[in-house]
This record gives sequence, structure tokens and C-alpha cells, in this order.
Amino acid sequence: MTLDATYIEQNRASTERIRALIARLSDEEMQTKVGEHWTVSIALAHLAWWDRRVMYVLDMTEKDGKLFIPEIDIFVNDLSLPLWAVVPPRDAARICIETSETLDKRLEEYSPELLEEIYNYNKRWIVRALHRNEHLDDVDAALGIKF
Repeated sequence: MTLDATYIEQNRASTERIRALIARLSDEEMQTKVGEHWTVSIALAHLAWWDRRVMYVLDMTEKDGKLFIPEIDIFVNDLSLPLWAVVPPRDAARICIETSETLDKRLEEYSPELLEEIYNYNKRWIVRALHRNEHLDDVDAALGIKF
């Protein structure tokens, strides 16, 4: 499957959505529950962690010249939850936006051939907006924000 370059704008839009959310939330709102175990702050720390994981995949794929697939089990979210919960809200917000911006730029400049190989394995590693927007929709719902 050929990689559709619209991922660039989708990723930028999701990063801007994160930036706008962070700009309008108070520290207290950052502690709003999102589901049973998460808060807005935890959702942001989660997004930063997974974007950093994709950056690692990009680094190693580039270094090896072929697709690198890290061995990480699905239960990583449950194991990471206690760590994300102690990250101060504004630090989670800062890390989230810095990481999404860095990853967006990296994806835009990445080798098209290697990018397509990664995309064909897992498009969510390239179209980060898919993952980001899922959690941002949950955050908006928890905060009562309607678009």
C-alpha cells in the first residue's frame, strides 16, 4: 500500500489540538478523570510515551536500513500507569507537546522508502493523529467539550 502524504497534515492538526487543549486547561482540569484510571495528564504522558516509541522505531529503522520492530507487549500501558500518574500535569503537557512536535517534524523529513515500510507494517506509527485523536476525544468527552 502506498503511503498517503496526508499523514503530515493529520499529524500537525493533532499536535495543534494537543497545544490548544493544554493552553486552555487549568492545573485542576488536568486532573479530570478520563475513564476509570486515567486523567487528562495521564493521557498526555501516555501520548508522549508512544510518540517517543515511534521515534525509537524511526531511529533504529534508519540505522539498520530496514524495519525495526521493538518487542513491547500490549500490557505496557498498565505497567506504565503508576509512573504516568506521578508526572506533574504541566510536565506531562510539556513533554507531550514537545514530543509530538519533534516526531511530526521527524516523520516529515524521514526517508520515504523506509517510512513506507514502517507504514505498511503499522500505519499508526506514521499517522500519529489516529492514536492522538482517540485519546483527545476521550479527554474532550471527560471535560464535557463538544465540537
